[in-house]
Amino acid sequence: METTELIKRVRKIEIKTRGLSYNIFAGQYHSAFKGRGMSFSEVREYQYGDDMRDIDWNVTARFNKPYVKVFEEERELTVMLLIDVSGSLDFGTVKQTKRDMITEIAATIAFAAIQNNDKIGVIFFSDRIEKFIPPQKGRKHILYIIRELLNFEPQSTKTDVKVPLEFLTNALKKRCTAFIMSDFIAEPDYQSALTIANRKHDVVALQVYDRRLVELPSIGLMKVLDAETGEEMYIDTSSSKVQRAQREWWQNQCETLSEILKKSRVDSVSVRTDEDYVKALMTLFAQRG
Repeated sequence: METTELIKRVRKIEIKTRGLSYNIFAGQYHSAFKGRGMSFSEVREYQYGDDMRDIDWNVTARFNKPYVKVFEEERELTVMLLIDVSGSLDFGTVKQTKRDMITEIAATIAFAAIQNNDKIGVIFFSDRIEKFIPPQKGRKHILYIIRELLNFEPQSTKTDVKVPLEFLTNALKKRCTAFIMSDFIAEPDYQSALTIANRKHDVVALQVYDRRLVELPSIGLMKVLDAETGEEMYIDTSSSKVQRAQREWWQNQCETLSEILKKSRVDSVSVRTDEDYVKALMTLFAQRG
């Protein structure tokens, strides 16, 4: 991408995603991830409006009146974005590609993080670690991240979800909140790596997918390309058998992912490329708030 065009796209994404972070997610990001960067300080008597989940039941039982735990924030929270840059992310049939949507979601989270005075870093992955950007603060750092999101050219087109999770577990010593963003069209052999990573860190999964993965358009014979292997083939999209096979394949993909996330105790949200990712993020923040 030419430098002038890249600068324009970076600026466009900054304007859109920074506005979302400041106007829509103000306070929601903080409340969704509080406690991950908080340390216990003291207890005090319960006051009207306090969160019932903060009640210290041992102290309450001892004094026969409700007491709540008071937390103080640690100096900073570290946020890591684990971003799939494999070939399948270049697919999109309606508004934008999966990669475009992930770029916007990542930028939105990044601006929410610096608004909260958190550090933010990135791991680009395919079936290898393509690039590691260590966590830092500040707008300049986020603009660098957005430029990389827009312009990064991976060495591999394949996917291995285990790779970034194992890297996260080994490379980051301090506990962080990690958003792994992918279509999760991958071998389902990453459950152990995800479980281990989520024990050490706070891992959240964001699945981005295209509606044509769910249902093929009925337009007759169509040439398709596997973006990860480079294999080409013709399929008859008007065939009810082909349509049914596609739906069953996608259903199996979703069920496998759901089971892995459930067993690993990882919060997640899915968003389609023709849907509003703001609603998806609001749903995610609400379920954690």
